[in-house]
Amino acid sequence: MTDLSVSNASGRLFTAGGPNTTRNNGAALVAAALLGAGALWLGGAISPTQAALFLVGGLLGLTLYHASFGFTSAFRVLIADRRGAGLRAQMLMLAIACALFFPVLADGSLFGQPVRGLIAPVGTSVVVGAFLFGIGMQLGGGCASGTLFTVGGGNTRMVVTLAAFIAGSVLGAYNLPWWQTLPSLAPISLVESFGWQAALGLSLAVFAGIAVLSAVLEKRRHGGLVAAGTDATRAGVGRFLRGPWPMLWGAVALALLNFATLALAGRPWGITSAFALWGSKALMAGGVDVASWPFWQQPGNAKALGESVMADVTSVMDFGIILGALLAAGLAGRFAPGWRLPLKSFIAALVGGLMLGYGSRLAFGCNIGAYFSGIASGSLHGWVWIVAALAGNWVGTGLRPLFGLAVERTPRQTAC
Repeated sequence: MTDLSVSNASGRLFTAGGPNTTRNNGAALVAAALLGAGALWLGGAISPTQAALFLVGGLLGLTLYHASFGFTSAFRVLIADRRGAGLRAQMLMLAIACALFFPVLADGSLFGQPVRGLIAPVGTSVVVGAFLFGIGMQLGGGCASGTLFTVGGGNTRMVVTLAAFIAGSVLGAYNLPWWQTLPSLAPISLVESFGWQAALGLSLAVFAGIAVLSAVLEKRRHGGLVAAGTDATRAGVGRFLRGPWPMLWGAVALALLNFATLALAGRPWGITSAFALWGSKALMAGGVDVASWPFWQQPGNAKALGESVMADVTSVMDFGIILGALLAAGLAGRFAPGWRLPLKSFIAALVGGLMLGYGSRLAFGCNIGAYFSGIASGSLHGWVWIVAALAGNWVGTGLRPLFGLAVERTPRQTAC
């Protein structure tokens, strides 16, 4: 998740949830029109499946925004203040996803279509990349999903982070062959190694243990579990459309939408491969021979580089996430971009974005492709990723005050 609790580029307090009295009808209408027109165009020019994935991306963006569901601030408040609600929501999301994914991946097909998980090697590049990504999360102010949904929601600081994220992804793609020469294990699938039933049982036990541990740590620090603080003044359809949603709604929705992605695309949700593609295509337009890079000579990557970005599943879903978040921000009355950005904050966004992009290429994914979808796929590299990323988040959280960025604290709950 991005820094929804601190001032955005305009100096206004930017929160995805909370009371609101007005809707940004213009932003909502533009987003809805672009989602509808984009789906119609993709259905005719590419395929109905591509159109469906674009709309799934829109639903992901709306979910991320309305539920304020995320990773960056969840890790930060856990590290700095032992608050674990965000981490527990992630464990629920992962538990649901694994329960849906594991039997299907073991079978190899879903609704008659072949499916595969995101299984990657476990090695030096994953550890280093995830560590760098973790630092970048705290300096850049968001993760991969958080960067996209807050750009769509009107946080203009995150435009800087996204631009640097793309640049870092390109640099990571260029350097990845060297990192792959360092010590590494072959890709390991827990589903294939233990069978899906045993792998699921083991995963669920770990999720439960992490959730319980986070609750114990939080109670020790605060005397009880800290309330989520969401606004419940709306109910029914109004709350669904305008938000805010309980975090647990977001956990369930993200797991189901990732499963929908698996059904439609034949593989789980990812985000950052599109950033390397966008940046490399921009370099190609400027005359750089990126097609000669080993990264872009791999069959799947070469195909993506030679086609329109609209034919790329990840790109189309990323565009959908941005528009879905714009729709959510408009419905919530929270779309209010501004362009005032302190120098220290700008530098943090720039450095953080570069680390996010570079780290995600080295680690074969981000908080979505490596952590969420990797663990949901039964890939050991997803577990290695989260351990290294948490270490990076710890370092990044300590660096935030140097750039004038807040580290949230909650007073201890007492009877006084």
